[in-house]
Amino acid sequence: MKKLWVIGISLLVLGCKSTVMVSSDGPTSFSGYQENLVASLPEYPEFKSPVDKPKPETLSSSQAVDGQLRELQKRIYDKNKSEPYFSGFTVLVYSGIDRNAAFKSRDDLTLYFPEITPEMQYQQPRYLVKIGQYTYKVEAQKAFSRIKAQFPTARIIQDRFLRKEYVPPVTTDQNAQGQN
Repeated sequence: MKKLWVIGISLLVLGCKSTVMVSSDGPTSFSGYQENLVASLPEYPEFKSPVDKPKPETLSSSQAVDGQLRELQKRIYDKNKSEPYFSGFTVLVYSGIDRNAAFKSRDDLTLYFPEITPEMQYQQPRYLVKIGQYTYKVEAQKAFSRIKAQFPTARIIQDRFLRKEYVPPVTTDQNAQGQN
């Protein structure tokens, strides 16, 4: 057992011994070092000839784009008009399963802020009291900052709203026989 200890310690000492000889010359031994990288550098052509100037067009840049922008706006407007919902933000004042607390929150909102009309929704199993329909979060921030003092649990959430100007397409079933 003792021999194994001696062999292990001697192997450890010999294994840690450095085999590389360090030059004692220091930085002076590298003073004559040079490296030529010309062969690996990319070659660029000389551009001494003048670039051809483009011919002036009859339309100005704003005239060329205006028609395209009007067309794009019309397409986006028509697409949005055909979609029944839009995404936006609302201020959530109350969310919970207690019906009485939801009605109390709604009544307190109308008491403290008569100019705000709260909306109450029931999404099983919870009641939601919300105010406002805002396209951007910055717009909702104004209403949120006003009610935050009275309702500390209020927060701004993402929501989907039905468009007011949306008209559902009229469908007629040609094969309908009528009602009994």
